Amino acid sequence: MSTETSTDMRRALAAGLSGYLIWGVSPLFFQTLGFASAVEIILHRVVWAVPLLAATLLVSGRLRAALGVLSDRRILLTLLATSALISVNWWGFIFAVNSGQVLQASLGYYINPLMSVAVGVVILREPLGPWRIAAISLAALGVINQILTVGEVPWISLMLATTFTAYGYLRKVAAVDGRVGLLWETLFLLPFAIIGLIWLQATGAGHFLESPLQAGLLIAAGAVTVVPLLLYTIGVRGLRLSTMGLMQFLAPSIQFGIGIASGEPFETGHMITFALIWSGVACFAWSQIRRDRKLDALAEDA
Repeated sequence: MSTETSTDMRRALAAGLSGYLIWGVSPLFFQTLGFASAVEIILHRVVWAVPLLAATLLVSGRLRAALGVLSDRRILLTLLATSALISVNWWGFIFAVNSGQVLQASLGYYINPLMSVAVGVVILREPLGPWRIAAISLAALGVINQILTVGEVPWISLMLATTFTAYGYLRKVAAVDGRVGLLWETLFLLPFAIIGLIWLQATGAGHFLESPLQAGLLIAAGAVTVVPLLLYTIGVRGLRLSTMGLMQFLAPSIQFGIGIASGEPFETGHMITFALIWSGVACFAWSQIRRDRKLDALAEDA
């Protein structure tokens, strides 16, 4: 491996890890926005993400590619659907954080990649294998345990996992740059966000004009949306998808720690649920490693 390649890989690894770290600790940031409702936070998240994304694409020379999306009706319709999905996902996450249910958010993002495997098998006809069967089965058992022993349907977890799985599938179909796609997703939501914020301020329910500190925190929600995505994009370009796939469990692990440290309920039933999900994650990770080894062996034989 050349020195230049090694440096690029280290840069990609640092960027990928940084992106997941930011996603992991993001509950701590959104908890500081507890003065606002989840809806108001989402509206500000959209409004302030748009100029940041537009500036990023302008600097990177990708703004023309973003405008090129206008000529493809199918991609536009797909991004319209993903904008709806990601807005629901954002709302669910912030609602979970600000209602003291970070553990449910963590559980949802552990379930998400396992649900994505199931979608890949059913819709994309991807090979399954015994380890992935075990991963999906253990995740299902974890959800069933949560319902039967804890006595609650983990609706936030399932909603986060379902919306992000559907989002990921549609974005894969759309095949556009992550930054370009997010720009259009936020642009679709921008008119509703502006109207919503004006209405909130007019009715006295908005918080943007109450103090410079609150305004600054709401503006920062845009950066918290854009920055980890940019870091993720750098990482995914320089690393194997399987490496990024394993790294994605860093964010829910940090969120799990935040939930525990915050004193959220974590009794025996919850412990069994997470143990089953973590076992499924381990099976998934092992299947990723095995596939990488097979691909390396085939590449060497070729």
